[in-house]
Amino acid sequence: MLRRLALRDFVIVPALELEFHAGFSVLTGETGAGKSILVDALQLALGSRGDAGVVREGAPRTEISAEFDLPPSLAAWLDEAGFSADDGALLLRRTIDAQGKSRAWINGSPATVAQLREAADHLVDIHGQHAWQGLTRPAAVRALLDAQAGVDTTELAARFAARSAAADALERARERRDEIERDRERLAWQLSDLDQLAPAEGEWDALDAEHRRLAHAQALIAAVQAALEALNESEVNAEGLVAQALARLDDMATHDARLTPMLESLQGAVVQLQDAAHGLSAYLDHAELDPQRLAEVDARMSAWMTLARRHRRPPAELPQLQAQWRQELAALEAATDTAALEQALDAADRRYRDEAARVSAARRQAAGPLAAAVTQAMQGLGMAGGRFEVALEPLAKPQAQGLEAVEFLVAGHAGSTPRPLAKVASGGELSRLALAITVTAVRERGSAGTLIFDEIDAGIGGAVGDTVGALMKQLGSTRQVLAVTHLAQVAACADQHYVVSKSQTRQGSAAGATASQVQLAQGEARVVEIARMLGGERMVDTSLAHAQAMLSQSPSAPKPPSRPRSKA
Repeated sequence: MLRRLALRDFVIVPALELEFHAGFSVLTGETGAGKSILVDALQLALGSRGDAGVVREGAPRTEISAEFDLPPSLAAWLDEAGFSADDGALLLRRTIDAQGKSRAWINGSPATVAQLREAADHLVDIHGQHAWQGLTRPAAVRALLDAQAGVDTTELAARFAARSAAADALERARERRDEIERDRERLAWQLSDLDQLAPAEGEWDALDAEHRRLAHAQALIAAVQAALEALNESEVNAEGLVAQALARLDDMATHDARLTPMLESLQGAVVQLQDAAHGLSAYLDHAELDPQRLAEVDARMSAWMTLARRHRRPPAELPQLQAQWRQELAALEAATDTAALEQALDAADRRYRDEAARVSAARRQAAGPLAAAVTQAMQGLGMAGGRFEVALEPLAKPQAQGLEAVEFLVAGHAGSTPRPLAKVASGGELSRLALAITVTAVRERGSAGTLIFDEIDAGIGGAVGDTVGALMKQLGSTRQVLAVTHLAQVAACADQHYVVSKSQTRQGSAAGATASQVQLAQGEARVVEIARMLGGERMVDTSLAHAQAMLSQSPSAPKPPSRPRSKA
């Protein structure tokens, strides 16, 4: 439920803060007073698009805050997104500056506009004065029925996309069969060269290292032998010299402790020299000249180089090239296997039709109750004897949204045959039907805690207005309902009545600027506003009495005010 709405420097509103309550509330006022401005501001707080045009002239920025009771469906989402929810409230705040830059917060933490919109889905359901236009669009009509049926067509659309992809693959295979076969043969011939070589991953680097070792075997053996002699085999060798140094310093270290670290270093050097000599000796034990192996490695590397030049790739990349061509060949062979492609299409088609049948059944099950409920609502909306039907017409070809088109049919009076709504309904009838459908849909399937009707009763009057007010009053018994209305009959049914007015500023630098205000109308003020809605500015006793009579059903009905004097 919406608790509070606060605006600052929004269009023609300098500053405004409204407290809202449960039940049915209306906003009324003269044409141009700014009734729908409040709805526009709330939509911005809920993440709708906005620009610098919403900033009041002369102000640096506009600021909008909307506080809601936290619905249970949003608690987990807030926690995952890192927003606090300690007191069971949800505060959405948004600013837009004079350059059009927008910022948003949720419970005091920075948020994105997309996150505002995501939260809005759980909070508010807004129905505008042009809701009837959706009744003439096939996609909107289908979406409305699907909402009533609890149908989500996401899986159906995914299966249709898979079915379409399988059909396209089969068609391409049939059209490009010869071309694909030529590509397959060419790739198979190229791959045969690589398969014959069978290059292993990392083999080229290993061959290169082994070739360098075998090619320089004589020089390697000579160098190792010379190093070994210098370490410990010649008359004057490194190990012996270090041993002499140790012997000279060993006795002296007892006289000067500062020599001890050097002695330890020399002792370590002796150990390292011995290890090095042992390793060099082992190397010589296994080192030998192997011209036959050198020839084998040389021939193998030559084969690698030949294929690398032929295919214009570095030798080390031949294994990756082989794997790539194998994948491409497998794809071409699959693309020419029309039997397998036909089986894939059949399987995809079966999966699609299974899901489409489930969706169709749910739509058929929901169509009857929806038609009956709307027909019942029509009887009190100036269309007595009228009938509403939901027609499901099979499509010539399967579509992403199913196997049938959804169309609304209406008979405006008893005895007439239902026909497509857009062809037989007038503008006024469309508005009333939109209201009947909206109220029915919200009552049966709506989930948002706050419902807003922005002049959805346009084009309605007389006794029909009483029914509209009663419908909204009924909705307000289970949800918070806010309605912007011009009908006195609707306003008289409200639990709370807010009056929007505008005036010109008389003081300060903004003198002469237009400003909009909102006040809660109670007692005599409410009677006067209802009377204005009935008879205009020049109220007479009859309009005041009529207003009092309309409000008299309320337990706390106000007393009628005295008739205001007319201005000369």
